[in-house]
Amino acid sequence: MKMSGTKGCFDGVLRRDLRTVVALIEPKSRVLDLGCGDGGLLGVLNRERGISGHGIERSFEAIVRSIENGVSVIQADLDEGLGEYPNHSFDYVLLSHTLQTVHKPAVMMREMVRVGRLGIVTMPNFAHWRIRLQFVFRGRMPKTRLLPYSWYDTPNIHLVTLSDFCWFCRRHDIEILRQINLPSSRLGRLLADFWPNLFAESAVFVLQGKTE
Repeated sequence: MKMSGTKGCFDGVLRRDLRTVVALIEPKSRVLDLGCGDGGLLGVLNRERGISGHGIERSFEAIVRSIENGVSVIQADLDEGLGEYPNHSFDYVLLSHTLQTVHKPAVMMREMVRVGRLGIVTMPNFAHWRIRLQFVFRGRMPKTRLLPYSWYDTPNIHLVTLSDFCWFCRRHDIEILRQINLPSSRLGRLLADFWPNLFAESAVFVLQGKTE
């Protein structure tokens, strides 16, 4: 499958992790989408959940497409934090397949759970068995459906596994309320919940900052 012009779509179909996100969002919620691309996810949430939300994006071209798609978006660098937003100013703060591309993921995660009542992170799993096999048998940087880039043009600068992310949340006082594992095969569907770091191609995490 090929990526379409809308962030998070394969051949015009919303990516599986994003469909999972849509199902998690309560109607009429306040939503902030970090790294929103052309606003595809927010557009679906507007239509299907009647949310009030906007996005943050760095790419000027993506911002223009978001505005054309009727999505409210501002241009900002996620690595600079979300200092302009007060605590819990949104019901949900979303970060879809973006954590591995920012330079300061710890800053980003702390800001997510501060600004949002809940945070939702979707991420590809760099420890998936297909990736491991490519390393073992090809000896080259892997490419998959969710990670189609070559080593020299990839936006991914922090290669994180599901186990890494869970450890990170524990260390930074972020509570994982729910983890939804998304396998890529029938075998994966049977085993992903028992061994997600090996069999889940990606995952969706629902997060909350721990209170004192």
